[in-house]
Amino acid sequence: MVLLRILIIDSNILSLFVTLKNIPLECRTVDLSTDEEDGTYDASETKDDQSSSSDSSSSLEEEFSSIVNIPDAAFIQAARRKRELARAQEDYISLDVKHISTIADTKKDSDEDPESEPDDHERRIPFTLKPQTLRQRMAEETTTGNEETSEGSQEDENQDIWEQQQMRKAVKIIKGRNVDLSHSSEFQTVKKFDTSISFPPVNLEIIKKQLNSRLTLLQDTHRSHQREYEKYVEDVKSSKNAIQNLENSSNQALNFKFYKSMKIYVDNLIDCLNEKIINIQEIESSMHALLLKQAMTFMKRRQDELKHESTYLQQLSRKAETSTNGSLAIDEKTQWILEEIESRRAQRRQARALSGNCDHQEGTSSDDELSSADMADFQKSQGDILQDHKKIFEDVHDDFCNIQNILLKFQQWREKFPDSYYEAFIGLCIPKLLNPLIRVQLIDWNPLKFDSIGLKQMPWFTSIEKFIDNSMEDSKKEDSSDKKILSSVINKTIIPRLTDFVEFIWDPLSTSQTTSLIAHCRMILEEHSTCENEVSKGKQDLLKSIVSRMKKAIEDDVYIPLYPKSAVENKTSPHSKFQERQFWSALKLFRNILFWNGLLPDDTLKELGLGKLLNRYLIIALLNAVPGPDIVKKCNQIAAYLPEKWFENSAMRTSISQLENFIQFLLQSAHKLSRSEFRDEVKEIILILVKIRALNQAESFIEEYHLDHLKPVINQV
Repeated sequence: MVLLRILIIDSNILSLFVTLKNIPLECRTVDLSTDEEDGTYDASETKDDQSSSSDSSSSLEEEFSSIVNIPDAAFIQAARRKRELARAQEDYISLDVKHISTIADTKKDSDEDPESEPDDHERRIPFTLKPQTLRQRMAEETTTGNEETSEGSQEDENQDIWEQQQMRKAVKIIKGRNVDLSHSSEFQTVKKFDTSISFPPVNLEIIKKQLNSRLTLLQDTHRSHQREYEKYVEDVKSSKNAIQNLENSSNQALNFKFYKSMKIYVDNLIDCLNEKIINIQEIESSMHALLLKQAMTFMKRRQDELKHESTYLQQLSRKAETSTNGSLAIDEKTQWILEEIESRRAQRRQARALSGNCDHQEGTSSDDELSSADMADFQKSQGDILQDHKKIFEDVHDDFCNIQNILLKFQQWREKFPDSYYEAFIGLCIPKLLNPLIRVQLIDWNPLKFDSIGLKQMPWFTSIEKFIDNSMEDSKKEDSSDKKILSSVINKTIIPRLTDFVEFIWDPLSTSQTTSLIAHCRMILEEHSTCENEVSKGKQDLLKSIVSRMKKAIEDDVYIPLYPKSAVENKTSPHSKFQERQFWSALKLFRNILFWNGLLPDDTLKELGLGKLLNRYLIIALLNAVPGPDIVKKCNQIAAYLPEKWFENSAMRTSISQLENFIQFLLQSAHKLSRSEFRDEVKEIILILVKIRALNQAESFIEEYHLDHLKPVINQV
C-alpha cells in the first residue's frame, strides 16, 4: 500500500512539472495563486495548509516558492538565439578550461530546451478528464490515512518525510536547469590555446633513442613472428608428407589386420603366462627346497662329525695325561659316526688309487657323499619335480611357450614396420615377457654342479642371440633397445637365481662347486655386462652375497686344533692326522677364496684370505708345527695360491702388508733349518720370499748367513 502511494505521488510531481512547462508565457507570473482546478499552487493557501505541519516543512515550501522564478520573453529569445549559434558551430573544440562541456553536451542541452517544444497552438487538446492535482491526491491520501486509526500516525510521518525528499529533488532539478541556461551563452566563445603551458625540452638524441628502442621492439616482434611462421611451414610440410604417405599406401587393410593379429597374440600370450606363472613358482620352490635340504644335510653332518671327532681326541689326550689303563669308553653314537667317517675316507682313497691320483692330501676332498638310501630319495624327489616341470606347457601351443616362435613374431613386426616397433619399445618389453619361459628352462639348472649345462648352450640363450644378430642387421640405429635384451634377461632373471644359490646352497669349502660357480659368474659379469648401469645393481647384490657367504664359512667351518708337540710328532697318531686334515681343509678354503681374483676387489680378497684366514688360523698352526720339509711344503702351497698380479710391480722391494706375519714365519723357519739337517730347504724359503717380493728380507738373510750362492736367485728377479 505504501509503495502504491509513493508511485502515485511521484507521477503527480512529474505531471506538475510538465504542466508548468506547457503554460503560456503570458500566464506565467510570479504570483502562482490560481484555483485548485487549474492545476497551480496558491502560495498563501499552501502556507495556511502547511501551518499544522512542522517548521521544517513550511520553510521548504517557502524555499520552493522563491526559487520558481519564470524568466521573461526577452531572456528566453536571447537564450534561443545563442543556442542556434552554438548549433551552427558544432565542429569546433572548446579551449575554455573553465567549462568541460563539449559540443555534444551543448547539443543535448539545446535538444532538451523547453523552447524546442511545440507552441501553444500546436499543443494537443486533451480529451480526457483532467488528472487530479497533487493537492487533491494528497488530501485524499490524508483522508484515507485518517480513517485507518491503527496505522495513520505512522503513515503520516512517512508521508511527510517522503514529501520533503521529493521537494528537495525538485529544487535541485530546477537549480540545474537555471545554471545550464545561464551558462549557455558562454558556449559561443571560442576556446583559445594556453601558451603558458610548457613542454619538456626535446633534442635529437632523445628522438634517436626512442626511435632505436621502437625499432628494437619491432625487430624482436618480427623475429618471433618469423619463428612462428617457420614452425607453421614445417608443420604444414610434415602434414603434407603424412598425407602423401597415407595416400600412397595401398595396403592399409593389411597393416590393420597385422596390428590387430599382433594385439590378439600378445593378449593371449600374457593371459597364458599369467595362468602358468603360479605352477612355475611352485615347481621352482620345490626344487630349491630339495637342493637346500641336501646342502643343509652336508653342512650339518660335517659340523657334527667335526664335533664328535674333536671330542674323541680330547678324551684320548686326557687319558694319556692320566696314564689310565683300559679301553676308552665311547658312546654308541660317537662310535657310529667315527666308523661312518672312516668308511667314506676309505672309499675316497680307493677311488683316488683307481684314478691314479696319488698326490693328495687328507682334508682337501669334499665330503659330500650320500648313502645309497639318501641318494635314492633325492633322485626320486628330483624326478617327480622334473615330471611336473614337463607338464607345465604340455597343453599350450608352441607359439605361446616356445621362445624361438615368440621372438619370430616380434621379428616379423620389426621387419615390416620398424618405426612402430621401436616406438613401442618392444626391446624393453621382451625380457619381462620371456621371464617365465626362461625360468622354466632354469628349473633343472644347477650352477654349482661341475657338469651342469652352460648358459650359452641353453635354447633360450641361442634364440635371443639370434634375434639380436638379426636386429643388428636390420636396424640402422646404434642405440637400438634390442641389443640390450640379453643383458637385461641376465640381470633380471639369471643373476637373482644365481644369488639364491650362493646364499643358501653354495658350500665355499667345495672346490668343484666354487670353480663351477666362478665360471658362470665370470661369463655373466664379464662377457655380458654390455649395459653397465642396468647390471650394476644385480652385480653388486651377487658379489655381496658371495663375500657374506665366504665370511660365514671362515667363521663356522674353519677349525685347526692345537695339540702338544709330543702328540703331533708321531705322524701316525690320531691327533696329528686330525690336525693335518683340518689344516689342509682351511688351506683349501684359502685357495677357493683366492679363486675369485678378478671378480672380487683385491681389498676384499686380502681381507678375507690373508687377514681372516692366513694370519688368524694358518700361521698359528704353522707356528705349532715342527720345522721340516712339511712346513716348507705348506708354505709353498700358500705362496702358490696367491694371485700373481699382486706382485707384478718390478719396483717392489717389500711385499704387501697383510703378508708381514707370513714373511716373519718364513725367516724364522729359515733360521731354524739353517742350523739343522734340512739346510737344503733354506733355498726353498728364499725362493718363496722372492716370489712374494720380500726382496729386502731375503737379501738381509743371505748376507747374515753368508749364503752367496743364493744371490743369483734374487738377481734373476
